[in-house]
Amino acid sequence: MNSKISQEIPKSFEAMYKFSESYAKRTGTYFCLDMTVTAVVIEGLAKHKDIYGAPLCPCRHYDDKIKEVVNAYWNCPCVPMRERKECHCMLFLSKENEFASVNQQIDLNTLFQSID
Repeated sequence: MNSKISQEIPKSFEAMYKFSESYAKRTGTYFCLDMTVTAVVIEGLAKHKDIYGAPLCPCRHYDDKIKEVVNAYWNCPCVPMRERKECHCMLFLSKENEFASVNQQIDLNTLFQSID
């Protein structure tokens, strides 16, 4: 049995999950076919929000994460996503993207259990 099943879902993970669903619907984007990609990105956003106070993109390297949070360019949704619908993390994909599913919603418990 997966040990995550018995664990309570962190509030920050649930908050980023709700944001992600809402943002996908609002922008007409879709989650990745591989649910683990979506789960790991949401987990990274939640951890950064807990640590730094903002959902800094977890898929990039930063020399100074605090400076990047203040700059806000890579805070989700990042500037490339807001301006051009380009999500480096593959959290929000256009329907034309070969990795896009048809889902703008995912069951929270299933998503959380997808994290290794």
